[in-house]
Amino acid sequence: MTSLASGRRLPKSSPIFEVIGTIDELNSWLGLIAAKLQPEFAEHREFILSVQDTLFYVGAELADAKQVKLTAAQLKMLEEKSTALQNSMADGWHHRFLLPGGTELGGMLDVARTVCRRAERVIVAQSQLKKDNQVRPLVLQYMNRLSDYLYVLRCYINNSVEYHEREFVKKNAK
Repeated sequence: MTSLASGRRLPKSSPIFEVIGTIDELNSWLGLIAAKLQPEFAEHREFILSVQDTLFYVGAELADAKQVKLTAAQLKMLEEKSTALQNSMADGWHHRFLLPGGTELGGMLDVARTVCRRAERVIVAQSQLKKDNQVRPLVLQYMNRLSDYLYVLRCYINNSVEYHEREFVKKNAK
């Protein structure tokens, strides 16, 4: 048995702990990604750290902490960051099929994205179990947009690394 934030005790096998554990796993991947981001990606590192903080709000809300709630402002910031990344890349960046990986960091972002998608699925399942107290749509929107952001960040970083590698080769070929 273990307790939710509300103090309610449940068996450790309760589906809510699968939800909280998956969010924790995602947060751990984001911590690794933040640690691996090079100085040229400092802005993205800082945002990843803020996303990690926001995931604590998500987890707390799902664990019945009444005083902690995800806000619409947190979702808006995530959407703005994702849109800015998309706009910074060349036209057509999203029209090709991309295998997971590309770079080590790209691979880590792909793993984080798939863990985020799993978290979204287990949150939906949990919401369907909680007929009396459904998960707020904002939580599901945030998790959905987070997986989109992680995909876009992966494309941005892989494109940036490929660009820098091409420039390095050009510079040293002379």
